[in-house]
Amino acid sequence: MFNSRTKIKALLSSEQTGQEVTVMGWVRSFRNNQFIALNDGSTNNNIQVVAELGLLDDATLKRITPGASLKVVGQLIESLGKGQKVEVKAKNIEILGDCDPEKYPLQLKNRPTLEYLREKAHLRFRTNTFGAVFRVRHSLAFAVHKFFNDKGFVYLHTPIITSSDAEGAGEMFRVTTLPFDKTPRKEDGTVDFAEDFFGKSTNLTVSGQLEGELGAMAFSDIYTFGPTFRAENSNTTRHLAEFWMIEPEMAFYDIEDNMNLAEEFIKYIIKHAIEHNADDIAFLAQRLADEEKQLPQDKRSEFGLVEKLEFVLNNPFERITYTEAVDILLQSPAYKKKKFEYDVSWGIDLQSEHERYLVEKHFKKPVIVTGYPKAIKAFYMRQNDDGKTVAAMDILAPGIGEIVGGSQREERLEKLEERMREMHIPVEDLDWYLDTRRFGAVPHAGFGLGFERMVLFVTGMTNIRDVIAFARTPNNCEF
Repeated sequence: MFNSRTKIKALLSSEQTGQEVTVMGWVRSFRNNQFIALNDGSTNNNIQVVAELGLLDDATLKRITPGASLKVVGQLIESLGKGQKVEVKAKNIEILGDCDPEKYPLQLKNRPTLEYLREKAHLRFRTNTFGAVFRVRHSLAFAVHKFFNDKGFVYLHTPIITSSDAEGAGEMFRVTTLPFDKTPRKEDGTVDFAEDFFGKSTNLTVSGQLEGELGAMAFSDIYTFGPTFRAENSNTTRHLAEFWMIEPEMAFYDIEDNMNLAEEFIKYIIKHAIEHNADDIAFLAQRLADEEKQLPQDKRSEFGLVEKLEFVLNNPFERITYTEAVDILLQSPAYKKKKFEYDVSWGIDLQSEHERYLVEKHFKKPVIVTGYPKAIKAFYMRQNDDGKTVAAMDILAPGIGEIVGGSQREERLEKLEERMREMHIPVEDLDWYLDTRRFGAVPHAGFGLGFERMVLFVTGMTNIRDVIAFARTPNNCEF
């Protein structure tokens, strides 16, 4: 029976030597025709399997190569070797799957680069780096659900296919069943979507927020956690065309309540990962430290990975207005010495370099910026009394920049309709959304957290393509 196996992580922490165990996994290394390092993905640590001389014939020995899969039955004994308490003295070894060492892409003697592994994304989970990254990713995802569940939030599944553009950005992937070679057209030459599957123009969602607000107007507190899509031609280390978003929406919340919840949420999921993935984070911290040794001194992080995470947990986030942020940037040595690539003035959308300066150089901790100019923010954000700004908030994190974006939503129907007309958003197309303002409107707020950016932050990886299983980016849709 295969389900009688014990996972390697459990065996390595076991004190019960002398018992017979069944362990299965993939060979990491095999030396002296006796010592097999076996790994099953439950931990980066291998268990040593000892095959006494004479247990296996020569033909079987030749098949035990890196990548081959084994079933081992044997006795758990104390290990005499360094670095592990226990090992398995094999009684029987069965080869479940062979692996040709001449063709296997993951050879220990040739340490593959991250760029190479992106091309082998279907196999990269077997490496220590990606084993650690994706176990941490799982832990963070579990913590997301636990945090909101324990607070009484309802998990709402918002649609993947939608006819709305929540951001008003227009960078959407179209969904259609219309034939490309004979697309039906109206008299004016535009596509006749009446003949399409849904009878109208549809796209992959850029956000579940608008639908989430509908849920909040009935359940008070809801959250979504699902894939979102942006057809933005950004070939950077921070952007993906398909990524996961966490979007809570809360009735009877103002902007301050929103900030408080977001800060508590971020600290909670980081703490969960530290407590449940200590070995993985320690491995990733050492990996990052080794990587940074190759950088010039001025490019290195001030904190190690663990220190950075603990610093976030142990310090309140700095809270400033957008206007204060711009003033700080204008007075900064970096601006005066013209080290910023992008100019600084009131009204600009802060660039990543500006955000990182505020976080990493000026405050040296996460920062929440509020009160952005309404001209650069979405239509649904509540307008402040000054007529120039909205009750928006972004949370900026070290090494990444913006990690959370949110706002108090505009609950006043007249103000919302006026803003939609200003931004040329057809009011009639979002009539269903406006009903939440017509029938029992309440102050409410919400935010969105890009899950991959959070995984980047916690793992110390530097390219967002390395924290999602199969990255979707411009000109790349493999696997």
